[in-house]
Amino acid sequence: MAKATPTIARVAPEVAAAYEPVIGLEVHVQLKTATKIFCGCSTRFGDPPNANTCPVCLGLPGSLPVLNRRALELALRASLALNLRIQQSSRFARKNYFYPDLPKGYQISMYELPLATHGWLEIQHDGKTKKIGITRLHLEEDAAKNMHEGFPDSDRNSYIDYNRCGMPLAEIVSEPDLRSPSEAYAYLTALKQVLEYADVSDCNMEEGSLRCDANISVRRRGEERFGTKTEVKNLNSFRYLQRALEYEIERHIGVLESGGRIHQETRLWDVAEARTESMRSKEFAHDYRYFPDPDLLPVRVGTGWLAEIQRAMPETPAARRRRLDQEYGLSDYDAGVLTASRALGDYFEAVVRAGAPSKAAASWIQTELLRRLNDSGQSVEASPVSPASLAALLAQVESGNITAASGKKVFAAMFETGKSAEEIISSQGLSQIQDAAEIERMCREVMEKNAENVAKYRAGNEGVFKAFVGQVMKASRGRANPQLVNEILKGLLA
Repeated sequence: MAKATPTIARVAPEVAAAYEPVIGLEVHVQLKTATKIFCGCSTRFGDPPNANTCPVCLGLPGSLPVLNRRALELALRASLALNLRIQQSSRFARKNYFYPDLPKGYQISMYELPLATHGWLEIQHDGKTKKIGITRLHLEEDAAKNMHEGFPDSDRNSYIDYNRCGMPLAEIVSEPDLRSPSEAYAYLTALKQVLEYADVSDCNMEEGSLRCDANISVRRRGEERFGTKTEVKNLNSFRYLQRALEYEIERHIGVLESGGRIHQETRLWDVAEARTESMRSKEFAHDYRYFPDPDLLPVRVGTGWLAEIQRAMPETPAARRRRLDQEYGLSDYDAGVLTASRALGDYFEAVVRAGAPSKAAASWIQTELLRRLNDSGQSVEASPVSPASLAALLAQVESGNITAASGKKVFAAMFETGKSAEEIISSQGLSQIQDAAEIERMCREVMEKNAENVAKYRAGNEGVFKAFVGQVMKASRGRANPQLVNEILKGLLA
């Protein structure tokens, strides 16, 4: 018999309003290295199972780990981008637990001496700026991947792919400063953006490069003491994070309102059921029996190397937003959209460098380019329309050679074919009609077909004028010079 799925009672809005959620996130970010954190095995995604393994990442007797300098450098970049204080000395420990995805029987991770502490990240939420504290950033190795589905004998057996084992991770732990699922969503969005700008990780959630665990509790509004928290794992998308938090908040309030109490535990987000399920009681640090790893030396970062890394740090998203606002006169909204990713900001600035007016470039990128990229599932890096090609199209519109309406048709063709604006304008005969006699002929034809509206206009109903303009533009297939159309129509209708 199928197991019945427990449900939670819906909490009335006025009851929920009496409680305040308290949320903290633990985000695991895979660092963008060519090899694993303690060995030379490849980090390439999609290779055959267990192809990228060696005695070190498989935990075979006698093998010794060696810290990947590039992984440490990227973790330092992430720390600087998140305003964290780099510690003079940090140390790896062994986190002991037994599970099939952990071949050594322990995970190498920093514990009492992390790489960096006491940072912060600004988020934008409900039109306000809020600073979220970051407790720590530390390095650790990833575990292997357990696979329980997709095989003919999955009802009896599970499989393990050790390719992930030993991948370099930076774990970023926030303070419990988040007060709603939407704030948590905004924090994760801002964190992903900062890490991408710092070129620390590709943050590809589908490939497991960014994973999130959430700690959640609720308390009566006005109380200072935190409630009992639960941890929710298996949150591999922004949408699942928000939905899981919404579910847990309502579950906590429902339990407390019914006279029960929350048990500190780890729960999993069940995507199919859209609910959390209990996984195990929450572990404490002493459960893992941490002790310093005897095979790895303490990490001490030289001031010269750290200064070199700091000098090479790229512009942050916030700094770029301010610069686009000041340098190009963009609105806060436009600057925010165009800096959503480093690649999109680079594309915009390349279009402007190629000669396009900044505001026209911003407008066309946000409307024409992003719409077509979203529809086709392509990234801005793979856009069939290069920045130089878009700048050339905008030059055609700005010069009056084609109308804005024709420009949109040209852009669509450029996106589909990869051809230049000049080629498409020429082959489709889209050059703007500037001949006043030709435009007057079209205006007279439209007026003859709409005698009733002519009479209305001349009787004082100026609202029908736009209809005349629209019909002339339609008759010219968007090629007639709009200014001439307006001038000639007004003269004929007078």
